[in-house]
Amino acid sequence: MALAVKFQDMVDQGEVPDYAAIARLGYVTRARLTQIMNLILLAPDIQEAILFQTKIPQGRSSGERAWRTLTAEPNWKRQREWAAARNAIPLYPEFPPSRSLK
Repeated sequence: MALAVKFQDMVDQGEVPDYAAIARLGYVTRARLTQIMNLILLAPDIQEAILFQTKIPQGRSSGERAWRTLTAEPNWKRQREWAAARNAIPLYPEFPPSRSLK
């Protein structure tokens, strides 16, 4: 997840022209880089949970592969439900969760 954020920033800042250049620099295939970059498609709270490991899912579906699979789901609400069902993140009724400033 951190690599995806950093690589996107590098492209946005013009440090590299595109993802293909990052793949060449990192000696990885463009397909692998696409897998990494697709993590940006996750809901922001899921990205945060991954980055800061606020809660780590248990079991076979706990690794990067599981998160990559979830990127195919464009609906953030469904992503959150999937992650909450695996105890990867708390299930909020909406994002961001309502917080009292008191």
